Amino acid sequence: MGDLLKGISNFRGAVFPNYQALYRKLAQEGQQPHALMISCADSRVLPETITQSGPGELFVCRNAGNIVPPFSTANGGVSSAIEYAVVALAVRDIIVCGHSDCGAMKGLCRPELLKSMPNVAAWLKHGYAAHSIVCEAYPADLSERQKVRAIAMENVIVQLDHLRTHPSVAAKLATNDITLHGWFFDIETGEVEVYDGSAARFTKIREDGPLPVAVTGRDRPQVAAAVAAE
Repeated sequence: MGDLLKGISNFRGAVFPNYQALYRKLAQEGQQPHALMISCADSRVLPETITQSGPGELFVCRNAGNIVPPFSTANGGVSSAIEYAVVALAVRDIIVCGHSDCGAMKGLCRPELLKSMPNVAAWLKHGYAAHSIVCEAYPADLSERQKVRAIAMENVIVQLDHLRTHPSVAAKLATNDITLHGWFFDIETGEVEVYDGSAARFTKIREDGPLPVAVTGRDRPQVAAAVAAE
C-alpha cells in the first residue's frame, strides 16, 4: 500500500500539473473517448499503456477473461458499460482484447483450479465455447501453452459474437456506426495482434494500414494453424 500512496503523491506533484488544463477541460466538458476497450483484469495488461492513450481517450471495461456476457434482461456491469459507451458516449469502436498466459483461460483448460472459486467458475461459462472449439477443431498434440493461447484467441472471437447480441451494438452495426475489433496482447513480447475477419486469423498490426474489421464468419483451421505456429 505504501508504494501506491507514493504513486499518488508523485502523480499529484509531478504528473498532474502537466495535464491540469486537460483534466479541467474534461471535468467541465465531459469525456469523449474514441473507443470502448474490454480487456482482462490481469495486472500485466494495461490498456492505456498499450495504446498510449491519455485521459479521456479510452473507455475501459476490465474483467476476468475479457468476457462479454450475451445480452439478457438481467442487469450486469459489463452490459451496462457497453450500453453506456455506445448510447451515451457514442463510441465508434469496440475492442475486445485477450492476452497471453491468461489465468482465466488456464481455468477453462483446468477446471479443477477453480474449485475454490465458484464465482469465477460461473463467470467463465461465457468462455466455454472457446474451449470447446479448441478441443474439437485444433490439433490434439498442442502443448499446454499453445492450448491456453489458442483458447485466449478463440475467446476474443466468441466475445465479439456475444457483443452482437446487445441491442445497442446491433443497432449501430446495422447503420455502420460502430466497428468491432479483436486484439491479442503478448505480455512477453509486447506485440499486439489483430483479428482479421476476412482472413480468419490474427495478424500483427501494420502501422501503415487500417485495422482489420472483425466479422463472425471465419475458417477455423486457419486460426488453428496460426496459433500452432507459435
